[in-house]
Amino acid sequence: MRRADIEAIGDLAGEALAAGPRLIEDMHRGIAGRPLDALGLAAAPVRVIHDAVASSVYRGLQRGFAAVARGTAGLWARTAGDEGPGLGRTTAGLIGLATLNGLYGDRIMRRESPLALRMEVRQGGRAVTRCPDDLARAFPKPTSRIAVFLHGLFETEQSWEHLPLGRGREQRTYGARLRDELGITPVQVRYNTGLHVSDNGRQLAGLMEDLVGAWPVPITQIVLIGHSMGGLVARSACHYGHETGHRWIGQVGHVFCLGTPHLGADLEKGLNALGSACSRLPETRGLASLVNARSAGIKDLRFGSCVEEDWCDCDPDEFLRDRCREVPFVAGAHYYFIAATLIEGPVGSVLGDLLVRIPSASGRGSGRGRRIPFEIDHGCEFTGMTHFDLLNHPSVYEQLRSWITGPTVASPVRV
Repeated sequence: MRRADIEAIGDLAGEALAAGPRLIEDMHRGIAGRPLDALGLAAAPVRVIHDAVASSVYRGLQRGFAAVARGTAGLWARTAGDEGPGLGRTTAGLIGLATLNGLYGDRIMRRESPLALRMEVRQGGRAVTRCPDDLARAFPKPTSRIAVFLHGLFETEQSWEHLPLGRGREQRTYGARLRDELGITPVQVRYNTGLHVSDNGRQLAGLMEDLVGAWPVPITQIVLIGHSMGGLVARSACHYGHETGHRWIGQVGHVFCLGTPHLGADLEKGLNALGSACSRLPETRGLASLVNARSAGIKDLRFGSCVEEDWCDCDPDEFLRDRCREVPFVAGAHYYFIAATLIEGPVGSVLGDLLVRIPSASGRGSGRGRRIPFEIDHGCEFTGMTHFDLLNHPSVYEQLRSWITGPTVASPVRV
């Protein structure tokens, strides 16, 4: 592991350890504040002494814990070189990086940490720059049709190799099958899932513009395939690409959203409600701070935010208020959803795919709320799949292939 990675891990570990005494201090102040508030001015001298002593003790603990973590990392870093393999070169390390960026990617990006993932094209285990020569080396047999794959929260481009339970090790990815069967070149994109969806959408729009300009052969068709959050990023990129007048927008033929929470994810709504409840009492406000420390990307999943106006100048932790604006589909492109439920029946409708329920994945919410304008024959609902099975399942691939190659079936499909 490289020295810079070890030092960055120590820095983040120090901050995480320091959060423990900070949380205890907040709870301590909340509990002690009750009787002191009740006594009013009579307790003012006691409050001053109490607060001074508590601040001194807890600040010392925070500094001590942070110093231990950073010091340990510093000793470890002395044995490492600057040119060693990065943390993301191993499967376990990459999973750790993806999780870290999903949870706190916006924070570590602001700190310019080497652990922050950037948006980039990936091929053969390495980043591919947007210059023509590098693209030509990375894609020696390019075609005029490309499929851009966008992973979801806590994921990377390797997540598309997920193997559903019961499937053999020979299961091929969607990208490999599209290349071999339809002559569509797969392009894997990695991005920081802790950033706002709109930030990633803008970045993807810029990447696509550069990619089209530098691709070894003229591109005639672009297929965007997004899993979970990736579907929101794809919609956001199309919006900003159209708004900016990018040329790549004219080549977009299909946009696929696999298990995408267009109308929000229940788990994030639950975290928002928990944080709001904890913030109401002084004794639990420290817990609220801990819960609300999750990334902007996670919070965007509360209601399926795609554009900056959804969150700009707003309290990111306000209680279950949907500020999301409608993002029209790009003219000329066909948008599709694929949703899943683990089991049939009422229980299945509640569980969904264990992370996203069908009303959100299909954009067909109940009542008079927002609706995503998928055409009636541009949706498919599978039973017996989890959220992550959508990453690599033969039935899902066959549906993608049928939509790409020919007319769709009438009415949303249930399989």
